[in-house]
Amino acid sequence: MLGLFDFKEIFTAGMILFAVIDIIGSIPIIVDLRKKVGHIQSEKASVVAAILMVLFLFIGETILSLIGIDVNSFAVAGAFIIFFLAIEMILGIQLYKDDAPETAAIVPLAFPLVAGAGTMTSILSLKSEFATPNIIVAIIINVIIVYIVLKSSKKIEKLLGQQGISVIRKIFGVILLAIAVKLFAANIQDLF
Repeated sequence: MLGLFDFKEIFTAGMILFAVIDIIGSIPIIVDLRKKVGHIQSEKASVVAAILMVLFLFIGETILSLIGIDVNSFAVAGAFIIFFLAIEMILGIQLYKDDAPETAAIVPLAFPLVAGAGTMTSILSLKSEFATPNIIVAIIINVIIVYIVLKSSKKIEKLLGQQGISVIRKIFGVILLAIAVKLFAANIQDLF
């Protein structure tokens, strides 16, 4: 059973997903949501995000081919999304504005905050590099981290403070920027 799993692949895939999901960098958004809606449904958001990510791992390419989009085009589009997310994180600006949600579970937590376009693009990219069981384990590990962060967002906010959260957000922004560049470079040649 252990022969199926490659811990290096799990670690690498897990770190890529961790950087793209950026749940630590999303703490300011989570705190703001909690203030607006009163309660965050951590369990529901985590389970729905996990289901979306695993489903996309298995049927993402099929869905894309049904609507006439190849994986490379999706990856390049995802690279742009990841790029803009990284710019938001590094510069501390907000490019995307959404209406205020009524509840904080499926929208906007599970989708698009955790299992958004950047995450889905990363999952498809990971699928071309790593074994599926390793990606599933990486997804599960990240969903557990997401759940823990959602459940203890109030404590994390107090522990890190606004400055700590800001520093972490900028660090993960740079990591995301590097991922976006790599994703773009790896897929742009195949489009032409």
